[in-house]
Amino acid sequence: MIRVRAVRGFPVFLATMFPLLLVLVVSIPLSSGAQIPNQGQAKDPPVATNGEPFPWDRMRLPITISPLHYDLTIHPNLTTLDFTGVVRISLDVQEDTSTVVLHAKQMHISNVVLLAPEGIRPLRVLEYPRFHQLALLSDSVLTKGRKYEVQLEFAANLSDSFHGFYKGSYRTSSGEVRAIASTQFEATFARGAFPCFDEPAFKANFTIRIIREPRHIAISNMPKVKTVELPGSLLEDHFDTTVKMSTYLVAYIVSDFLSVSKTTNHGVKISVYAVPEKIDQTAFALDAAVKLLDFYDDYFDIPYPLPKQDLAAIPDFQSGAMENWGLTTYRETGLLFDPDRSSASDKLGITKVIAHELAHQWFGNLVTMEWWNDLWLNEGFAKFMEFISLDITYPELHVDDFFLGKCFEAMEVDSLTSSHPVSTPVENPTQIQEMFDDVSYDKGACILNMLRDFLGPEAFEIGIIRYLKRYSYQNTVNSHLWESLTDICSSDALDEGRMKHTEFCSKHKLQSGSSKWYSDDELDVRAIMDTWTLQEGFPLVTVEVKGREIRLSQERFLRTDNPSLTEGFLWQIPLTYMTSASNTVHRFLLKTKTDVLYLPEDVDWVKFNVNMSGYYMVHYAGEGWNSIIKLLQYNHTAISGNDRASLIQNVFQLVSVGKVRLDTALELSLYLSKETEIMAVTQGFGELVPLYKLMEKRDMTVLENQMKGYIVDLFRNLIDRQEWSDSGSVSERVLRSYLLLFACVRNHPPCVAKATQLFNQWKDSDGTMSLPVDITMAVFVIGARSPEGWDFLFEKYRTSLQMSVKSRIKSAMTVTYLQDKLKWMMEQSLHGEVMKTQDLPDVVVSVGRNPHGYKLAWDFLRANWHTLIKKFDLGSHSVSYMVIGVTNQYSTREMLQEIRSFFDSLTEETGSKMRCIQQTYETIEDNIRWMDTNLPLLQAWLNKHQLRRPHEDL
Repeated sequence: MIRVRAVRGFPVFLATMFPLLLVLVVSIPLSSGAQIPNQGQAKDPPVATNGEPFPWDRMRLPITISPLHYDLTIHPNLTTLDFTGVVRISLDVQEDTSTVVLHAKQMHISNVVLLAPEGIRPLRVLEYPRFHQLALLSDSVLTKGRKYEVQLEFAANLSDSFHGFYKGSYRTSSGEVRAIASTQFEATFARGAFPCFDEPAFKANFTIRIIREPRHIAISNMPKVKTVELPGSLLEDHFDTTVKMSTYLVAYIVSDFLSVSKTTNHGVKISVYAVPEKIDQTAFALDAAVKLLDFYDDYFDIPYPLPKQDLAAIPDFQSGAMENWGLTTYRETGLLFDPDRSSASDKLGITKVIAHELAHQWFGNLVTMEWWNDLWLNEGFAKFMEFISLDITYPELHVDDFFLGKCFEAMEVDSLTSSHPVSTPVENPTQIQEMFDDVSYDKGACILNMLRDFLGPEAFEIGIIRYLKRYSYQNTVNSHLWESLTDICSSDALDEGRMKHTEFCSKHKLQSGSSKWYSDDELDVRAIMDTWTLQEGFPLVTVEVKGREIRLSQERFLRTDNPSLTEGFLWQIPLTYMTSASNTVHRFLLKTKTDVLYLPEDVDWVKFNVNMSGYYMVHYAGEGWNSIIKLLQYNHTAISGNDRASLIQNVFQLVSVGKVRLDTALELSLYLSKETEIMAVTQGFGELVPLYKLMEKRDMTVLENQMKGYIVDLFRNLIDRQEWSDSGSVSERVLRSYLLLFACVRNHPPCVAKATQLFNQWKDSDGTMSLPVDITMAVFVIGARSPEGWDFLFEKYRTSLQMSVKSRIKSAMTVTYLQDKLKWMMEQSLHGEVMKTQDLPDVVVSVGRNPHGYKLAWDFLRANWHTLIKKFDLGSHSVSYMVIGVTNQYSTREMLQEIRSFFDSLTEETGSKMRCIQQTYETIEDNIRWMDTNLPLLQAWLNKHQLRRPHEDL
């Protein structure tokens, strides 16, 4: 599943400024059951809704019975917005029992029977809504090894949220509102659509039938095999039986979508579905899906096991996308592309999302984590494979330019005490939802990239193919992956391998270890990687050069004023480094708290973590930072753009933990006036912009404007060199969008003048004039400053069918000075008619980062809290994104107390224990410490280094 981080078309780096899912006579109604953050066992003996003792007291289901096959018939009514169904589940009884415990949530259950070898018998039903569980009680024992089935009829309303079997709608260009019904079951929402064993390890086959009206179509995981006419002018579509899979991957959609199709080189039919008026925006996604599925088929050396793969653009969708096997679902902005109106960042984003979901067809679907504590085995791998696949299939996208940002984002949350290990215990649905965070996705991808760099790309590829083949259609834990990556040239591994594997091992043997930088006794992959997955945080490696000695030490990097919290952590760190003496990348596995390396000659500088392939920060003690600053000032291209970006990130982050003085970091930033590469430039903005964002919420106008002026001056030459066109590589185009938007927001006169001219011309043409796509955000932001311009933009937003255009307009509208417009946007997004509720988190966070709107966003979040957690779900990425995004730029004790007061007033049922709240407190406390320590230094440094420039109204 892809989480939504920023609005498509709005550079993700701008998150620093604005942000861019028994025969019963009476039926039993299942209550919703709050998703309470408790432990996996009921505190008191569980009592069913009828007052009887409930026979199971744990949140995880018993393993006495497993499902083998589901026969599922669903009949959604898109007029009354409800559905009915019947499910027959074939059971594998592994221990004698008289109770079947499974999941169901918010539905009426009726006509529950056991189909046993001796005949059909009624079952009594008990409900325990706290854990979303049903107990089916038999008056005779179900015997181990015998064949049984249970059948349940059920009915429920289509969900008002974005999960389960939920209702959606879209508006045609003529104004007609049309309803659709679609599913989103990850992580724990299949139980709201049909009774089931809703845990990832309970894999089974599914045979699905969907009843619909003739005006609609139905699609599901597998191809349709036939359609049967039913009384009442209804049709029943029968779908082929699925492969063995987890409940969270089941999917079905009833809609009036149209589709376009192609076939891959391996014979898989690819189809893209969208609402009729947007079907002409599907060609790019269709071609990308064909190319990427063929790539994965070859790369993994395991044929995609289904005959088709559908990609559906859903008008109402909370996540970015979802990997349902054979029917991946997406936000419209994540799939639809108009060659004339979509930007370079749109193309990059859409291709990455498709690559992510198709990688899941192997990592996640074919091989699935045993439980949600190892979600990273799904999401970290899919995030990592986005970059591996696109580097080969779409080299023109220069996807490597953007990987580093994922590691920086992960480090932001992983440097707090409230972080968690990549693999961490979870029990209840809220805790499970919270696992879909930067640690599981981005840190997971970054430590995999580090391991690939450590083992070598070929050995790593062989190991993960071995993992996929060994555990196909099964469930895994961390250790299964590490075992597959160990001893890949053993006789057992070669028996499992392919020709490429054998050739690699033969070559490896002939070289007698010369291709390895590690010795065999070091290559305990599990021992190394357990230090990265079973403990939270990441290391700070301190490097001090003394003559030809390099003294190394490691500690946890932690933003705290309590040094004792950094104790007790030790990583096995695959260090890489280069020196002024040669371009050779040297390697060393640091296993201990301290160590010493010896150089063959004196050097002017050393740079550790080459290209930042490792998930760690580096502090250059002694004269180390001064030598780095000198290198960047006089010969910055001696090291790569990624190396420069990592130095910028490291030095500013080290200021926050008191390892480096702020003036040292600012002296390093001066070299940025010569920088042109996207990752280093955007990381410079990423470290400098938040400094004035803190001041905006403290009414420190003079210092704030000095800081803004410094940043504009630093990048003035690069900004002024940008053409107002769509020329150049993807990275150059994304950087252009970013720079011009920043310059216009900061009132750089040439930018404001050009954007004003273009906006007026575009407005005079009633929006028909063709603007270069890459500069539209800058133009729209300037236009949105006046009431007339804002209203014109809104009218174009309301009528546009191009999703990327709508996204850019919406983002620009949140940057306006007009507070009444900002408040109206949040209210309309919550209402969901004119502006989609799925976009509300982006709108709220963007308003929260607007200096004219941050108070409005905080008031809105508080006033609508209970509505928001019901719509977006406790623990979801959407809720945490709003909480953190609205609060993380505050830096006063008064505001911290106000925020604490609100969140302390909540109950567990309404989110008081969510991790994002603790992260919020820690972030504000860190901001307070930073401002207390560094404001005088910042003022003094800016006064000293103030550059002459024309007066600008900043």
